[in-house]
Amino acid sequence: MRSRKWSSVLVVTTVLVSIWGGSGSAKAASPQIVVDLASNTGSMKYGASGFLYGLGSDGVPSSTMLTPLNPQAIAQKAPDGAQHPNGDALKVAPEFIKAGGKEIQIYMQDIYENWPYENLGLQDYLKKIDVMVPKVVADPNHSKFVYVPFNEPDGIWYQGINNYNNASGQEARNKFFADWKTVYNHIRSLDSQAKIAGPNLAAYHAQFYDDFFTYAKNNNVLPDVTTWHELGNDFFTDWYNHYNHYRNVEKKLGISAIPIAINEYARISGDLGVPGNLIQWMTRLENSKVDGMLAYWTAAGTLNDLVTENNKPTGGWWLYKWYGQLTGHTVTVTPPTTNGSLQALAALDPDKKQARILFGGSVNPSDVYSTDVVIKGLDTASYMSKNVHVSIIGVNNSGTNPANDPYSVQEQNYPVTNGQITVPIHNLKALSAYQIIVSPNTNSQTINNSSNRYEAEYAKLNGTAKVTYGSNTGYSGTYFVEGYGNTNNASTEFIVSAPTNGYYNLNLRYSAGPFSNAPTTRQLKLVLNGSDLTTVNLDSTANWNTWNTKTTSVFLNAGINRISYNAFTTDESDAVNLDYLEISPNTTAINSYEAESNSNVLGGTAIVTDDAAASGGKYVGYIGNGASNTLQFNDITAPKAGKYRMVVTFANAEVKGEHSYNNNVVERVATITVNGDQAQSPNFFNTRQWNNYKTMVFDVNLKAGTNTIKFTNASAYAPNIDRIQIAMPIINNTGNSIANNDSVIADVYSSNQS
Repeated sequence: MRSRKWSSVLVVTTVLVSIWGGSGSAKAASPQIVVDLASNTGSMKYGASGFLYGLGSDGVPSSTMLTPLNPQAIAQKAPDGAQHPNGDALKVAPEFIKAGGKEIQIYMQDIYENWPYENLGLQDYLKKIDVMVPKVVADPNHSKFVYVPFNEPDGIWYQGINNYNNASGQEARNKFFADWKTVYNHIRSLDSQAKIAGPNLAAYHAQFYDDFFTYAKNNNVLPDVTTWHELGNDFFTDWYNHYNHYRNVEKKLGISAIPIAINEYARISGDLGVPGNLIQWMTRLENSKVDGMLAYWTAAGTLNDLVTENNKPTGGWWLYKWYGQLTGHTVTVTPPTTNGSLQALAALDPDKKQARILFGGSVNPSDVYSTDVVIKGLDTASYMSKNVHVSIIGVNNSGTNPANDPYSVQEQNYPVTNGQITVPIHNLKALSAYQIIVSPNTNSQTINNSSNRYEAEYAKLNGTAKVTYGSNTGYSGTYFVEGYGNTNNASTEFIVSAPTNGYYNLNLRYSAGPFSNAPTTRQLKLVLNGSDLTTVNLDSTANWNTWNTKTTSVFLNAGINRISYNAFTTDESDAVNLDYLEISPNTTAINSYEAESNSNVLGGTAIVTDDAAASGGKYVGYIGNGASNTLQFNDITAPKAGKYRMVVTFANAEVKGEHSYNNNVVERVATITVNGDQAQSPNFFNTRQWNNYKTMVFDVNLKAGTNTIKFTNASAYAPNIDRIQIAMPIINNTGNSIANNDSVIADVYSSNQS
């Protein structure tokens, strides 16, 4: 969060050529990225996958967009804080923790309404702390929270603390140090288990951090997490200087290494959502094994422009998905220049027998460049010591619009010479990012690079699922996934992209050869977006080199969907190998019900209004803000009782308050009841314009025959409703509906493959 004075960043971003070291134009000699697989630099940190106000409210963004990124830490506002209308730390915590998140920082001063924060005196702030801390202590996720008592103190109540040229700077520092001690001890008096982060300056200042940590040690008020912000061009030239200086301060003072969180990173313009720029931040943070949280420059609830329309990816999302699904350990990467714009990070997974390299970046946004990627140390990995297969995938910048799927750049087999290979890559785009997957060369056919095929060996593997690169034949790509026999924890998760809401055929290619104690028909559990959908029966095959395809037709959301095939028994009934998943459209229609239909009942202020952008040219507005202001859909028919998907088309452009750069969007809530009960009150994300209609999908339980579905909100306005559509979660291959009473996901947003 920054005040207007930081808008100067917009100016300096136009002079990158003079700041960044060269990464090559198309005419220059190709710079080299050197990856040494023999040099282990430690476990994956995934630290860059953090967000400031990236979560707006429960379900915004959808958990399916968050989970594949392997998020580690986020920063959100104080409980019931007035700074923004959404982003309450306690309210978003359950979704974040369910996605695997480990730490939630609380910006305590966001209890105030304005930025810079109103300076009402320290006693006023302490009284506010008296209210917010007990709420955190009482929360069931208390152990996950970290208090951030001051946000950019150099830009608020203590301006001048970095000024070492006059007495006023020293006076400001003395006041901040004293207030830090007072607030720190006050928090601990209310929460004996408190974890506290700071000092949280707007930028790194070497002398200040030296003085602050000297004071903090001497007064027994050291933070549990050290924080500062990196929001300018100096990050690219000076990050390693900042990091190394701070670590040397600790050593000088005899302080054990404290975890570092850069809880705001990326410039105000040109970085958020842009893969070729974000890779440069990501690599430096991962190299240093620190946490980082993308800055809050636009609107809450979008994972800082990685997500649009709540469940659709921008180009940046794909980069963070690749990053979040790196496995194994990082290895040494030497870019063309330490502080240059072309950067890379790499991980080697000996269990999966794969190396993955993420890279990108150039000086100017219009650059088209080349690079040679030299991969060393292959002779230390016996499974890749002779020949390797290299697949290169790219993702383009889409701004804040939905991105096209990643695409194949090139694919080739390479003989290994003296333990290394060189991969020349041309026609790379400055704002794009790229992933290289290196695996053993099995002399197989080239991978089918169609956008609707997802190779199992590139998917996310859990439990005993593994890739062995043995002697089998007949598979697609570089190999297949095995390890499903005699286990109940093997799983292969495909992250797939669907262009529209609707039915799709999931075509699973598998092998199920003879196996001791294995039945003729094998079974796997199909899991959609984290919840069980159905059991898939797989007929046995003549042998393990014979492959078959099983098709299951299911409803998928427009955008990202996580599809997992799981073992679930401890016997051999799930002994199969998986080759790939291919997605194809299914033309089965979905029943649609217009909000303005004469069959529906409007209550109170709810009214039908004309809008050419709405389906049928009309919508129903002024729902809610009173319990009697309702829209009830009648005559919703269901062939059988069971759980159905309800697609709601709506618009919501409400904002609250003003801010110099943040769009203070409001997520409207609708209470939805089915046949008079089963109430749920989901948050509807902000569509930015009232004539911009988008969809969200919820589960509803319908009875056989005719049903009613009512929308209302007793205390605030619900979104404008255009229409609803009703779909079975799963249908059979002839297009007939199948009732499904299994537990299915309430939030059917999802995620993608490699």
